[in-house]
Amino acid sequence: MLTSSDKNNELFLGIDGGGSKCKTIVMNKDNEILGTGISGPGNPLHGFEQATNSITESAHLALADAGLAHIELNEIIAGVGLAGVNLPVLFDKMSAWQHPFKTMHLATDLLIACLGAHNGGDGAVMISGTGSCGFACVDEQHTIVGAHGFPHGDKGSGAWFGLQGVKQVLLSLDGLVSPTVMSAVLLNKLNCNDDTDLVEAVASKKATFYAQQANLVFDAAELGDKVALAIVDEGAEYINNIARTLTAKNPPRMSMLGGLTPRLKSWLADEIKVELAEPLNPPEVGSVIYARQQQAKESMQQSA
Repeated sequence: MLTSSDKNNELFLGIDGGGSKCKTIVMNKDNEILGTGISGPGNPLHGFEQATNSITESAHLALADAGLAHIELNEIIAGVGLAGVNLPVLFDKMSAWQHPFKTMHLATDLLIACLGAHNGGDGAVMISGTGSCGFACVDEQHTIVGAHGFPHGDKGSGAWFGLQGVKQVLLSLDGLVSPTVMSAVLLNKLNCNDDTDLVEAVASKKATFYAQQANLVFDAAELGDKVALAIVDEGAEYINNIARTLTAKNPPRMSMLGGLTPRLKSWLADEIKVELAEPLNPPEVGSVIYARQQQAKESMQQSA
């Protein structure tokens, strides 16, 4: 069994909190993942109390999964990467949280994704999941491209593709654009008979709902559907432009990640695809890397 000293020095929690879920891992000094826990949304923009509850719950679940439920959260250092804390007001609010950990090192979800993808080294990432953005870390200089939120931003994301699909289906049903195979698929999926039913079904829906409709756009595009092809081409070109903007920062590596990556990657420009490297680690591992980096800096400052 781990001693108290071992518990304090060898274990780290790596936490990745996003709009749909919060994932925590327990990692030891040998970079072995001992356990994983997943709970509800962890983006404080969508609710501070919900986010803090999700963070705590996922941490407990990860310890239980590792067979370490006897260890208290206040004995472990946590790296916490969250969506939403790129906004200073939310970063400050989360920093002031009376967290349950021994120490909490807070970062944006963009930074931990980049650190994970490049194993703590410099690099850039393009993220296309429910939302979209680009991020580069080169010589300790951070660059963010996009990350403005849905629906006013996040072009090239799952939510954006889904919304465009719905909009074009409505236009097609009115005869204002070419017929599209997306119409029958979407109406059937949402149990709708016509455009009026469809409007009722999608009214006031959030980003996660629209992201769930993204695959039908790609399915139709792969069948040669002209309406769907136009959507995919537009979204892919936006991601291409994010990549070109990040490339100007001269990152040594660039990766693409997020739930939409398997569908979208093949539609990118050839000169972008050849530059993409597979992520070395997921974002929650990036949270541990960040926590270790911060611990090392603090130790250096204390010994100086």
